[in-house]
Amino acid sequence: MSDTPFGFGLPPEEPENGDEGKKKDQQSGGGQGPANPFGFGLSGAGGLGGPGADNPLAAMFGSLNPADLGAAFQQLGQMLSYEGGPVNWDMAKQIARQTVSQGTPDGVKDASVGPAERSAVQEAVRLADLWLDDATSLPSGAGSAVAWSRAEWVEATLPAWKELVDPVAERVGAAMGDVLPEEMQAMAGPLIGMMRSMGGAMFGTQIGQAVGVLAGEVVGSTDIGLPLGPAGKAALLPLNIEAFGKDLGVPKDEVRLYLALREAAHQRLFAHVPWLRSHLFGAVDGYARGIKVDTAKLEDVVGQFDPQNPEQLQDALQQGMFQPEDTPEQKAALARLETALALVEGWVDAVVHAAAKPRLTSADALRETLRRRRATGGPAEQTFATLIGLELRPRRLRDASRLWASLTDARGVDGRDALWAHPDMLPTATDLDDPDGFVHREQLDFSELDKMLGEAADGTGEKPNLKKGDAGDDAKDDGTKGDGTE
Repeated sequence: MSDTPFGFGLPPEEPENGDEGKKKDQQSGGGQGPANPFGFGLSGAGGLGGPGADNPLAAMFGSLNPADLGAAFQQLGQMLSYEGGPVNWDMAKQIARQTVSQGTPDGVKDASVGPAERSAVQEAVRLADLWLDDATSLPSGAGSAVAWSRAEWVEATLPAWKELVDPVAERVGAAMGDVLPEEMQAMAGPLIGMMRSMGGAMFGTQIGQAVGVLAGEVVGSTDIGLPLGPAGKAALLPLNIEAFGKDLGVPKDEVRLYLALREAAHQRLFAHVPWLRSHLFGAVDGYARGIKVDTAKLEDVVGQFDPQNPEQLQDALQQGMFQPEDTPEQKAALARLETALALVEGWVDAVVHAAAKPRLTSADALRETLRRRRATGGPAEQTFATLIGLELRPRRLRDASRLWASLTDARGVDGRDALWAHPDMLPTATDLDDPDGFVHREQLDFSELDKMLGEAADGTGEKPNLKKGDAGDDAKDDGTKGDGTE
């Protein structure tokens, strides 16, 4: 994954004319060519009045030779012609595909999935669904099973990335207009629009790089605990599954089947808990909207960039530009998101282990491998931290898995899965700290409430016979006097 958020690209090599080009660049006061297409002559202490301010084109392209000038103008034109939302998703898709085509660091290139691999994935998902029938009361959620190449994963998941990233990209796009001095903002409407267009390109570049790298590591459509692919479609990536199991000493068929169990379990949960997807994406959106953009750092990066020292830019951006709001609302949003993701991943972990343990000799080893993959900051955590300034805390996965396993022992499979009926019934972050307290807490009896609602709908209006206490005791909870009157 790229270490430079927002897609500030660094030149892959020195200019063709070497040091001579650098000298010319220093004399012209420019130097913001491919390495800094967002310069606007703002470098140095002179700010907008510094070198190159009188001729922004010279400041932007002064270091280019004529052979490169056309390509630079073409690239700039693509940036400035963008008039869409906060992210240039066409650029993101293009860069993601380019990243995938370059292959992973180990030299493995993407490849089309053959008929044999597709058949193996379909059979693995079919068998996984049979095993899961004994481990959960939720029926199958996979209407089909597909084997994707890395490029196909990119194409299929981009709509979900758009939903996740756009909220925070909007904040950064607005912040880019704020980096101009106040005296310039009144007359700089077109310039602000141009900067926001470039902001869309910057985000598109970074997201494309991140998604492209992630495509070389994920093994399915639900690796990060969120449904990134189309609903009802269980997907595995054979090429990445082979890389995942390469050094584990576990037969390839067992690795594929275990990962199919995880994918199929996720699909059951998202298919039969209708509120879950919007709950998770809403939690991400709520947290992202509470993030502040460090405009001072953004201004420093744009205004003090030294084209002769590109490492300065990289170092500044690696420090991050996102700052969570230190408010009770933001802390609550973070807690909701972390808890929701932990509950999803913990449930899948517990259910898959129950299904695999009696049947796969490698079940324990594969479970621990996947847990460590998350705990060491795998691709999911890195991608979220880069794209929306959020670092997940996967340690809660183990806490949630223990809680779901304890619930299975205490209430059975049906009682455990019944908690997904409504978000208010699920364990909270406090419950993850005290799973035994939640497991053995007295369960609410909703039968009389259902009866009351049904009678109200029928117009009978009869008062239900409450099981706990009398009418006065329960009336206290809704703000009426506890005197037993109706």
